[in-house]
Amino acid sequence: MRAIIQRVSRAKVDILDKTIAIIQNGLLAYLGVAAGDTEADAKFFAEKIPALRIFPDENDKMNLSVIDAGGSILLVSNFTLYGDCRKGRRPGFDLAAKPEQAKQLYELVVELIRKQGINVQTGVFAADMQVESVNDGPINFILDSR
Repeated sequence: MRAIIQRVSRAKVDILDKTIAIIQNGLLAYLGVAAGDTEADAKFFAEKIPALRIFPDENDKMNLSVIDAGGSILLVSNFTLYGDCRKGRRPGFDLAAKPEQAKQLYELVVELIRKQGINVQTGVFAADMQVESVNDGPINFILDSR
């Protein structure tokens, strides 16, 4: 699995001009699933994302997690994180998991994070979404389970 994690002051997902998910102060996480990923990868991300200490403490040091900061997570599936752009001009997606496997593992990550008591909003798997966010910092990280 691969993810882009952004600390945001707000983020939302629209589909066909209708807002389906919105958060204030938290993390916007784009999550891609690779062919060969397993439940172990999903568990890794479900533990890692909420625990990242990337929110400021009282001394303005990145020392608090989204849990500590009382924030939310907007988790959006994104197979293009496994787009291979090394050859030619059109990305190849052979590294991405098949949709059935990707959806199952994506939903497992959502479920495992929610079990931690965190407000998790989501996009719609495989939908054409418009994602809007205000990056706080900017703070961005790339995570990979491999």
